[in-house]
Amino acid sequence: MTDTPDPILSLSDIDLSLDGNAGRVDILKGITLDVAAGETLGLVGPSGSGKSSLLMLMGGLDRATGGRVRVLGCDITDLDEDALARFRRDHMGVVFQSFHLIPTMTALENVATPLELAGAADAFERARAELAAVGLASRADHYPAQMSGGEQQRVALARAAAPRPAILLADEPTGNLDGTTGQAIMDLLFGLRDRHGATLILVTHAPDLAARCDRVIRLEDGRIAPEDRADAQSEAAE
Repeated sequence: MTDTPDPILSLSDIDLSLDGNAGRVDILKGITLDVAAGETLGLVGPSGSGKSSLLMLMGGLDRATGGRVRVLGCDITDLDEDALARFRRDHMGVVFQSFHLIPTMTALENVATPLELAGAADAFERARAELAAVGLASRADHYPAQMSGGEQQRVALARAAAPRPAILLADEPTGNLDGTTGQAIMDLLFGLRDRHGATLILVTHAPDLAARCDRVIRLEDGRIAPEDRADAQSEAAE
């Protein structure tokens, strides 16, 4: 009998509630989910269903109000902010819809910064290699304001992939891009996953992007919908 490998990421009975002007709002309700190493997981569902909140919890960028989050065998639920930041730096790459590049840094500096923070002696050499891998070798010395949206997202992908993270998290990575540019970013994202062997978890409204994932989870009103209702190809565009 073959043992089932431990999941690379595990959520156990996760709740997330926030206090607002109208009172307490329940964002996530009893989420239990395991993600296998090397898996590509798509999170889909209507706006406000909790997709991005769930992704932020997975990356330790937000804290659950109930339940436990384990990543690479480590329970990150109660880590302090400094420990969480170190854990993300060493094990995770995050790509946001709005790029989140540092405007006063060149593309090369944006990609090299997390490597420098991790103590890599060859930070700039590796950053140049990652920019070349996303087709931006000639734009290394340009600032974000001098680049198109698609180019900025390529820089963000290079920055996320440069430290060779075990897990890549992407929140609507094509949401601010036109169809052609979005398709190119999708190809690059899956190419980075294939090249580095990372587990990829992404939030998307794009049916064609969801359809490329190994598995799709649909959220509805803060809960995981039954599998027979999680038809990504027909419903992800809501």
